Amino acid sequence: MAPTNVEVWRPTDTIPPAPETPGSEIFRPDILNVIEKKIEGISKELNDLSLDIHAHPELKFEEHRTHDVLTKFMEQQGFEVKTHYQNLPTAWLATYKHGQGGRTIGVNSEMDALPSIGHACGHNLIGTAGVAIALSMKEVLERFNISGTIQLLGTPAEEGGGGKLILLEKGAYKDMAACLMQVLSMLLKKYLTSEKGVILPLVQRDHAHAALSPWEGRNALDAAVLAYTNVSALRQQLRPSVRVHGIFSGEDWAVNVIPDNAKYSCFIRTTTAAELEEVVQRVTPCFSAAAEATGCQYKITRVMKSGDIRQNKALGDEVARVVRSRYGGIDYEWGIHSASTDFGDVTYALPSLHPGFAIPTVENGGNHTHAFAASAAGIQAHNACMDVSKALAHAGIRVLIDDEFYAEVKRTFEANEPVKP
Repeated sequence: MAPTNVEVWRPTDTIPPAPETPGSEIFRPDILNVIEKKIEGISKELNDLSLDIHAHPELKFEEHRTHDVLTKFMEQQGFEVKTHYQNLPTAWLATYKHGQGGRTIGVNSEMDALPSIGHACGHNLIGTAGVAIALSMKEVLERFNISGTIQLLGTPAEEGGGGKLILLEKGAYKDMAACLMQVLSMLLKKYLTSEKGVILPLVQRDHAHAALSPWEGRNALDAAVLAYTNVSALRQQLRPSVRVHGIFSGEDWAVNVIPDNAKYSCFIRTTTAAELEEVVQRVTPCFSAAAEATGCQYKITRVMKSGDIRQNKALGDEVARVVRSRYGGIDYEWGIHSASTDFGDVTYALPSLHPGFAIPTVENGGNHTHAFAASAAGIQAHNACMDVSKALAHAGIRVLIDDEFYAEVKRTFEANEPVKP
């Protein structure tokens, strides 16, 4: 570990070995100083970018404006940008390569908002954080003449669309030695594995007048409501870590016409993939029983499945050291315990880290609320986001230049060791 008074090396120099300093918390303070100076120097520009995204929320796979804003910004910063990446209209890839050879460090930027409540998960900040991490690492590669590649991947549709799952299947992560991103809510803990769907259309063949001849119809909405009620009863026998929740929808409904179609969209979340399958097997009869009781036809479509997050302990410890040393404490227990994300499958494919950070909000103003959306536009939220970005950038650079550390990152990934305080 390097002493705090080490000089900043110029691009003409080779990377010197970092001497040990007893008690030092930070691998390379000189590199972290460059990262901090870069992010602080463009902080206002990054905040303006975040607020612009926040003011124009776009839903999953519809992030066209945000796609254009972020890709234009990254082009202006000297990155090679591929728009509409991997044939996804709102995905993108910004790449910066310096020197010859070296590893590739990946970063993710999320973009999508939620229906009716906008950026209530703070993707305006998460997207901007990816930019901050990438730009500060670029500054380090240039300043210290480090060979390596930065890939900033714009990932659409985290909120229920599984954009990262699609990109993973298309090979978007194949060149990355490790991948970093962050989420609002400091936490280094597993998310839940989840399945979107089961989606249950409950249908009959014909409409019927609700007053004149209700016996001629089969009420698909009744079937959906019964399925919902069955699931509600089942929750009493599910483990505390399990979450099952859903909504109704339909087409061409009218108060005086018995609905001939209804859809109960259900989200199941568990701590492991094995437990997920067990819960699916218990939830499925809730649907078939509802359809049989009402005389309706039904079809179950399993739409999207994402894994739990395997946080990489070596990467997590590195970020924690920097945060503790410079920006505050680490809390391994408080945060988002019962959420899920499409980043989970990425963590099964390559060493990855997805820490959370807290932002100030009103009481009961947690994620996916109007209050949280308002808080995500605050300067305190931006400042917290920038601090975590600095720590993640430092960890990313260490992946590129420290062979022993990267070997530990890979060993941790292969062993899948749990993250502990």
